[in-house]
Amino acid sequence: MNLVFTLIEHNHFEELQEFENEKLKLIFSDEIEQSLQRWNSRWRPEAMEHYLKAGWSFMARNLQNQLMGYFLAQPLLFIDGQTQSLWVEHISFVDHVSLEAVAKMAVQLSRDKHFQKIYFPQLQELQLIFQNQIKISQWNPQVFQILTTKAGT
Repeated sequence: MNLVFTLIEHNHFEELQEFENEKLKLIFSDEIEQSLQRWNSRWRPEAMEHYLKAGWSFMARNLQNQLMGYFLAQPLLFIDGQTQSLWVEHISFVDHVSLEAVAKMAVQLSRDKHFQKIYFPQLQELQLIFQNQIKISQWNPQVFQILTTKAGT
């Protein structure tokens, strides 16, 4: 699958919110439950606005210009003994192929920008993608980490 990656800008905000709301409708038929899930999500409006302003969030579109996935991220400086790392707060996708492409793009971005680590939310699908390719380790129960320097690969 050919995907085109672009930096997420504030003008993408409504499209991303709609993308997530449509996914919620597929999981929860009850509007009250959708509202509760939306309020507790990592992509709720105030969180998404913060990450969009940080300038480290990217989206993937297919050749028909359909949104296939994205991640919200920000750099972390001087944490866990590292000079700079990338914190991925949220990753969203339409299928496994899109997830793999978006996640690998985030790792490549970290390497290209010479970040020492990348932190991902604890998703089993993500761990399966990386388990035989890159050394991953649990950072805390909700987050796993990947070393992105040559020493860690």
